[in-house]
Amino acid sequence: MTVVDIPGSKSITARALFLAAAAHGTTTLRRPLSSDDTEGFAEGLRVLGYQLAREEGLWRIEGRPHGPAVREADVYCRDGATTSRFLPVLAAAGEGLFRFDASAQMRRRPIGPLTQALRELGVDLTHEGVDGHHPVTIRAAGVKGGRVELDAGLSSQFLTALLLLGPMTADGLTISVTDLVSKPYVDITVAMMRRFGATVEHDGSTFAVAPGGYQATEYLIEPDASTASYALAAAAVTGRAVTVPGLGSQALQGDIRFAGVLEQMGATVDMGPDSVTVTGPAEGRLRGVTVNMRDISDTMPTLAAIAPFASGPVRIEDVYNTRVKECDRLDACAENLRALKVPVATGRDWIEIQPAEPAPAHIACHGDHRIAMAFSIAGLRVPGITLDDPGCVKKTFPGFHETLETLRRDWSG
Repeated sequence: MTVVDIPGSKSITARALFLAAAAHGTTTLRRPLSSDDTEGFAEGLRVLGYQLAREEGLWRIEGRPHGPAVREADVYCRDGATTSRFLPVLAAAGEGLFRFDASAQMRRRPIGPLTQALRELGVDLTHEGVDGHHPVTIRAAGVKGGRVELDAGLSSQFLTALLLLGPMTADGLTISVTDLVSKPYVDITVAMMRRFGATVEHDGSTFAVAPGGYQATEYLIEPDASTASYALAAAAVTGRAVTVPGLGSQALQGDIRFAGVLEQMGATVDMGPDSVTVTGPAEGRLRGVTVNMRDISDTMPTLAAIAPFASGPVRIEDVYNTRVKECDRLDACAENLRALKVPVATGRDWIEIQPAEPAPAHIACHGDHRIAMAFSIAGLRVPGITLDDPGCVKKTFPGFHETLETLRRDWSG
């Protein structure tokens, strides 16, 4: 059995940074993720005037319950979806003129449902280019609150951003959700808000957040469950055993359920309160499966990349939202599987992969960390797989290639 230490959760780190910035007092974050996305978020906070002190594995943030410390700022959000969607909301709760822009990749990703909801709440917000996309200018004067309707069918981050805003409003916030994808990420948000002292009620598709702000705390960031999927998949396709400490049945992140998908395919899963071990079947002989991954769609590329090694077809359904990620992940997975000489078919929100003996190929990453990491796992079974952009993993797991090489070396030895 091999123990693999996975870096902190990107999703939890981003939420913790927002909550710490909005809280009364000084928050200490332990084991936060240090990656391009979280560095971009932290840099955005600094530009907005927040005070951050950092040591190895320890970040301290001085909270400002009434918004940014500056009255004017230009924030560059890089490729970060959480940065691009959460920081404008944080700024809207303050006072001043704030301009937000992002990379070309992030400019293509939608934020319209969120910005429309902010406008309905009285926020003076302008899209400077394509409507519903970055760049965005906000003339902030605080947010009174009230009721708003939201379509979160493309991204749960739209709902998370509004929920995070709720305690900072004067009157609280009630959100009626007409569609929602990746609900486990919203569950993370609600649990963390409560940890920081907020009151959140949930009744069906309606969320009610009371005013009153947040209180600083000390918060330990659990390992990233989406990132853990690569290590667990590596065990499944090689017949080896991998243990990920810090993630288990008590984890906040819904993507821990990817271990259950591997179990359906024939892997053995041992899930404890704070660790998970996956042991692959002999010689990686996995079974075909049909699985709805709407709520764990960030792990879709991981499953797609190992699907050819199953004995029967692997069909992944209800993942339309993966088409509006860093790239169109359904099309990117299909493109790369075809390059590997694997039969594959796709539809609006599904992909089906047939069993095959993949051939060596040069993988088109499309600047997407998840495509790069997922197809690297296939390389454990197929010599000659290379990546056109190996560095894109820095978005969430800068040490990925070194970790994978350690696994490869240990197992070959």
